[in-house]
Amino acid sequence: MTTEYDVIVLGAGPTGENVADRTRAAGLRTAVVEHELVGGECSYWACMPSKALLRPPAALTAARAVAGSREAATGGLDAAAVLARRDSFASHWKDDGQVSWLDGIGAELIRGAGRLDGDRRVLVRTPEGGELALTARHAVVVCTGSRAVLPELPGLAEARPWTSREATSWPTVPSRLVVVGGGVVGVEMATAWRALGAEVVLLVRGQALLPKLEPFAGELVAAGLRAAGVEVRFDTEPAAVHRDGPQVTVELAGGGRLVAEEVLFATGRAPRTEHLGLASVGLRDGDWLAVDDSCAVTGVPGGWLYAAGDVNHRALLTHQGKYQGRIAGAVIAARAAGRPLDTAPWGAHAATADTAAVPQVVFTEPEVAAVGLTAEQAERAGRPVLVADYQLGQVAGAALVADDYQGRARLVVDRERRVVLGATLVGPGVGELLHAATVAVAGQVPVDRLWHAVPAYPTVSEIWLRLLETLRDLPAE
Repeated sequence: MTTEYDVIVLGAGPTGENVADRTRAAGLRTAVVEHELVGGECSYWACMPSKALLRPPAALTAARAVAGSREAATGGLDAAAVLARRDSFASHWKDDGQVSWLDGIGAELIRGAGRLDGDRRVLVRTPEGGELALTARHAVVVCTGSRAVLPELPGLAEARPWTSREATSWPTVPSRLVVVGGGVVGVEMATAWRALGAEVVLLVRGQALLPKLEPFAGELVAAGLRAAGVEVRFDTEPAAVHRDGPQVTVELAGGGRLVAEEVLFATGRAPRTEHLGLASVGLRDGDWLAVDDSCAVTGVPGGWLYAAGDVNHRALLTHQGKYQGRIAGAVIAARAAGRPLDTAPWGAHAATADTAAVPQVVFTEPEVAAVGLTAEQAERAGRPVLVADYQLGQVAGAALVADDYQGRARLVVDRERRVVLGATLVGPGVGELLHAATVAVAGQVPVDRLWHAVPAYPTVSEIWLRLLETLRDLPAE
């Protein structure tokens, strides 16, 4: 027997939840298929638990940065309390609350592993071993996300390495941790576990941390990690990994070895499409899914298959996946009703922010916040640019936040169009400054208008005025 729905969503993470929310609001009967926890990677093994681990050390650092509170903040972190708080933010790895939310919007949850079975058809292998056949009148939306990738190294599988999942959910503090990878997961988890008392060694294949961001961001994060006691080794990578009981040994390429209690590999992501039945619709199993700006999968006739979130490889960030989910849901609703796409409310019919204005915060010490293009990316794209840099510690509001506030900000401006292309800020708490930059980039606000967006004094946001003054004083070309 086949059950028919208007929309079938594969994956109940934040992206899938947002799709379902939009299609249900439009009155479309929607099924959500999930074989793990409703709420997905972000809720249990990524955003929420990782930031719960990182917030206590950031709060303690902030208290110690100001005379008066510094004298009161004489103790260290209570690791057990931090881990318990982390567990609560991960809902103790139970999804009752998220299931209740799905019930509340009227979506139907189907537990099991779903896979495509030709045009508008989905087969679901249930936890009991049975199989359900579903069909979609209007759309199937793939929101299955991504998974951690482990390199092929001798002994690695037997060594039981951490991926991002173990790094955010481990119940105790390891005595010594080796972290492999200089991207966001690597630097955040090195920050968190060092703050909780682990000895941490960070191995980086190249010569920079956070290589997709402005170079100064990685440099300041590396300095912050070293100041916290993390051993950062550049141009270093593992050649083999072996576990002997409670110890793991990392053999280094070029010689040498490290012995630790645990090793974390933060070395990339792959799409969760390897068992998705893509071959049944003319695609290749295991591939990322290319989509257009409506999140419809390209190369599949009929316009019924969509992909949102990590799985389409446009921007592997939870907030961008949720944004795409809202776009896909609005587009599906409009097409189901026979309405033109541009009638979707708030212009929500095309995912344009994935290429122009992607915001990201790295919750290290110091924090990194960035949106849009770096100076190098803009120049590589052939944009004539103006670049303004300013030391955040010279802003009066920043000096009030911390007695020795250290940080840096950069604004990248299109020289001809006079609009902001990108912004990067590094320093304590700069994540809360990011949305103003995102609005400027997404809205293509002319810098001449930004002069009239007056920042409140004395706040750290006065950095906007200082950056605009720096732009004004750049030599004309």
